Amino acid sequence: MTKALTLRSDAQGLAAPMPALLAAADQLASTVMLGDHGRRRAGMGDIFWQYRPAQQGDEARAIDWRRSARADSNFVADKEWQIAQSVLLWVDQSAAMQFTSDDNISTKSACARTLALATAILLTRGGERVGLTGRRLPPKRGAGQIRQMAELLCKNDNSDFGSPDTQGLLPHSRALFISDFLGGIGPTKAALFEAADRGIKGCILQILDPQEEAFPFSGRTSFHSMGGSITHETLSADGLKKRYLDKLAKRKDALQTLARQTGWQFHTHHTNAPATSALLWLYQSLEAQ
Repeated sequence: MTKALTLRSDAQGLAAPMPALLAAADQLASTVMLGDHGRRRAGMGDIFWQYRPAQQGDEARAIDWRRSARADSNFVADKEWQIAQSVLLWVDQSAAMQFTSDDNISTKSACARTLALATAILLTRGGERVGLTGRRLPPKRGAGQIRQMAELLCKNDNSDFGSPDTQGLLPHSRALFISDFLGGIGPTKAALFEAADRGIKGCILQILDPQEEAFPFSGRTSFHSMGGSITHETLSADGLKKRYLDKLAKRKDALQTLARQTGWQFHTHHTNAPATSALLWLYQSLEAQ
């Protein structure tokens, strides 16, 4: 099975073998799931919650054929326990996430994908159902689900910046958004308030490269977005440092405020820091929701 699971991420964010990722995630899971971890979340039994349109990845046995016969499309009958045990993930796969300031440091993209998949593995071992937003992968359990998730996470988006996709989020479920969140704040704000209106709680994990925190530039410097559509050249990068750092601090404050207003959790992780602490934070924060 593991030979078929291949997630790639090199210095450009494209090469890291899935077997190695799975081995690392398994080791982390063994640590995290000591004690009372791995318990199933309490649910309401097989009580009907809602009908929803069938999505790619839904099994045929999940389709409610009686309800589907009254429409032109198939429907699935969700149960309350399924909602309570569902976690939907959105991982920014835009060009901005492919940045790294040092070949010895993981790209933001590789870091985000690894943490997302490791979190999914831990959750499925704890009895949770995981999936991807955007109706790309409905929440399910099992090794096959992890494989499909890995395959989808391998794909890149050529846009400069990404924004959370709320399609497919189940009311009163939980969610995880991972990005650098350096693009416009508007789409992220809208996504979080939409999720809150539907009773969805979750976590926001911001991934930053250490260079994006320090801004170690001086003199004449040319800045280019990873997607190539944004360029800025200055003769005195030193003069931009304070303004840049102030804007970065304001962006973090804005994300923290949004999390507080919507009942979510917010955390910043740097690509040169051990992934263990971020994974523990993600798992524990989602379990506490």
